[in-house]
Amino acid sequence: MSEFLHNTPDERKAMLKEILLRLHQGEQPETLKRQLSTLLHAIPYQEVVAVEEELIAQGLLSTDEIQLFCDHHSEILEGAIEVSGAKEVPAGHPIDTFRAENVALGQVVAEYYALAKEVKEQHCERPLSELLLSLRSIFNRLMDVDKHYLRKEYLLFPYLEQHGVTGPPVVMWGKHDEIRKLLKSAIAVLSGETSDMASLRAHIVETFDPAVEMLDSMITKEEMILFPMTLDLLSEAEWYHIYQETPEFGYCLYDPQTVWQADVEADDLHFQYESHDAIRLSTGAFSVAELEALLIHLPIDITFVDKDDKVRFYSHSPKRVFARNRSIIGRDVRMCHPPESVHVVETILADFKSGRQNCAKFWIGNFRGRFIYIEYTAVRDPEGNYLGVVECSQDITELRQLEGSRTLLNYD
Repeated sequence: MSEFLHNTPDERKAMLKEILLRLHQGEQPETLKRQLSTLLHAIPYQEVVAVEEELIAQGLLSTDEIQLFCDHHSEILEGAIEVSGAKEVPAGHPIDTFRAENVALGQVVAEYYALAKEVKEQHCERPLSELLLSLRSIFNRLMDVDKHYLRKEYLLFPYLEQHGVTGPPVVMWGKHDEIRKLLKSAIAVLSGETSDMASLRAHIVETFDPAVEMLDSMITKEEMILFPMTLDLLSEAEWYHIYQETPEFGYCLYDPQTVWQADVEADDLHFQYESHDAIRLSTGAFSVAELEALLIHLPIDITFVDKDDKVRFYSHSPKRVFARNRSIIGRDVRMCHPPESVHVVETILADFKSGRQNCAKFWIGNFRGRFIYIEYTAVRDPEGNYLGVVECSQDITELRQLEGSRTLLNYD
């Protein structure tokens, strides 16, 4: 393998690709790690990502296979990834927050390792009850990592995919789910009875260690690969979108105090995937055709009446419960109801406008043999000003018959 000793980018990637393939074919990680260290010394983080993407794109490995061997990848690459060229970020930046959370998680992980070492010693002097209490505290704190992972999954990964990076997000999301399951298993064990030190030692080896080790490994993957890569790819405007939406998910063992001021122009803050005819909303955008199709396919019927009591819109699903046609647009909503129910309409409008009420619910138990649910909701702007009322109606005949759970795919 002397041809790889020159360490050009292409040579390093070819060498790394071969080693990863040999790992998947059954060679021992320790042997491959020594060979990697001898031949390559240091691998830029960009090349690690590029190699995994190539393996998937060329069909040499599936994302499931890479996910299965993900921890072995980390094992053989530990200490070999070069991150000296990674960008720095200011305080308050989303990556700064992710890193601060990793520091906090790392402290809890270190606390666990110290406690586990103590328990594994044959002459541990602390009472069992005290050790169990400490372990419950540790795993309750580690469960907070879910917020950290959710922000990666729903804020960071979509932008990576827009930049053509699809392999690492899929693999990492799968590992997140594994970690969540392992942590829940640990919590479940700690919620039950542990009668003696021998049982606790068994729980540590079989349940607690795997959970903490996988979480700890994920911290390394983030710091060595994910964060440097995203800093290279994402624009300031994209980071600002992530920053704005971060509080909706919450923080993991950390409360950021610094406000980040992004250096972006207002025109740069629109989503890159918007079309020229996009209808921009606070959480995304549609073309007119997309919005029209979406409203038709919703499982509810919608009618919107503005603050002046004029009908402004209705959805026209082919399965609409109550018939509508374009002649109602612009009509006073009172004129769209039979005389005997106008007083109810008047009451709802008055209560909504005054702020006394915000929602009125009705149902019809036998409308042409179907059970219909109807809900009127006051529509208000962020300051609470009345904008109108939306009527949502739905045939819930089948929904009322549901029992138990359905978690597996089954097309009706």
